[in-house]
Amino acid sequence: MTDISIDRALTETIIDIAKSAAVAILEIYQTNFSVQRKADQSPVTEADLAAHEVITASLSKLAPRWPVLSEESASIPFSNRAIWHRYWLVDPLDGTRDFVKRNDEFSVNIALIERHCPVLGVVFAPVTGICYFAARGLGAYKWLPETSPVPIRVRRCPANRPTVASSRFHPNPMTDAFIRNLGKTEMLVMGSALKSCLVAEGRADIYPRFGPTSEWDTAAAQCVVEEAGGHLTSTQFEPLRYNTRESLTNPAFLTFGDASVDWRSYLPDAGSN
Repeated sequence: MTDISIDRALTETIIDIAKSAAVAILEIYQTNFSVQRKADQSPVTEADLAAHEVITASLSKLAPRWPVLSEESASIPFSNRAIWHRYWLVDPLDGTRDFVKRNDEFSVNIALIERHCPVLGVVFAPVTGICYFAARGLGAYKWLPETSPVPIRVRRCPANRPTVASSRFHPNPMTDAFIRNLGKTEMLVMGSALKSCLVAEGRADIYPRFGPTSEWDTAAAQCVVEEAGGHLTSTQFEPLRYNTRESLTNPAFLTFGDASVDWRSYLPDAGSN
């Protein structure tokens, strides 16, 4: 199927591509950039488009036979996508609202999807230089600037007070109800796919997301979480799958580390099922 192996060398190449996109993002981050609105009213900036160009050009050169599906080129119809067995799924700038608010909590997300599953994932934070990466069977890692990558694993959830990763820009009644059902919690507020990565590295126990997201928002982080021993699933506790239908919108999902916890019992509808 391919003349490129999914290995550490490929992963490091994708990290380099993410870093190049980050350079383009940061050049615009330092300016008085403008913000446009898409049809769904989500924001888009010159940085989203610049990162998209860097990533798609680099991936197309690296593996010309592997298609690229990016948030900024998401109009490819399913009739074309349905025949893809392996492709890149990219969010050039995940957390555009965080970018606009200049809180530094945005990321570049690049995933390789094979037969609907993420098999390689890179989540790179341009401002801090922190990188989370994983490839199937090779484990998950966190890479801080000026250091060597270190393996990461999810943790066992504390019995009395789980730590919840949460978004500051996407309030949702079901999310609020889920967190209330957990009882006493610690909260970690973070932007973009970095929330799921907090679970992967054992700083948070769960990230519930009942509001709308798209497939490029989750794929790279899902690979990192799964290789760290965790799970990113629908509320039916099935792992998210990619490019299975016309819509690229995810279902509600949970990212969690400790599968021995009965997370289902905390779902807002659990009492009525």
